Amino acid sequence: MNSYKGKILISTPDVSGDIFSRSVVLMVDHSENGAFGLILNKKNEDVSRGVAQLLGFDVEVYEGGPVENDKTFFIVKGQAVNDYHLKINENYYLTEDTETIIEQLLSNRLDVNDVKVFSGYSGWAAMQLEGEVQRKYWTVVDIYDLDYTLSNDHNLWKKIMQNLGGEFLIWANAPQNISLN
Repeated sequence: MNSYKGKILISTPDVSGDIFSRSVVLMVDHSENGAFGLILNKKNEDVSRGVAQLLGFDVEVYEGGPVENDKTFFIVKGQAVNDYHLKINENYYLTEDTETIIEQLLSNRLDVNDVKVFSGYSGWAAMQLEGEVQRKYWTVVDIYDLDYTLSNDHNLWKKIMQNLGGEFLIWANAPQNISLN
């Protein structure tokens, strides 16, 4: 089995009408038991406004996926601020430790620009993701210079598709609703 851990999934236009339409997913974990990822480009404006009012500063909250939307996850750039984290790579880690992250942000020991907040996650059962990749619902790419904590919107999908070139250029420039083309 090829692990997609640390790779990016780009949804193909076959995946439409749901949260995965034009999604860019960071694969945080992938094994024979299943897969766990976070959608990097689906900001939830309503939740972001609510959290900003609560904390007193702007915080962007992204929809990590359709699973367990009541759970909060943080991708953090830099040195881990707690023992309860999963290393994504040399520069980033994932944690669910809301209390510590908020405490670090409020005390200015952590910069809000070094944190990306997610509500929920994207999960796949054993061999489910492999089947979806085989059916071409997803394109798996290695992107080494993507800042996971940057503010990303729907343009991220288009930019990556354009960089892939070839047939992906057609999809990058297609309207959201392909039937309007």
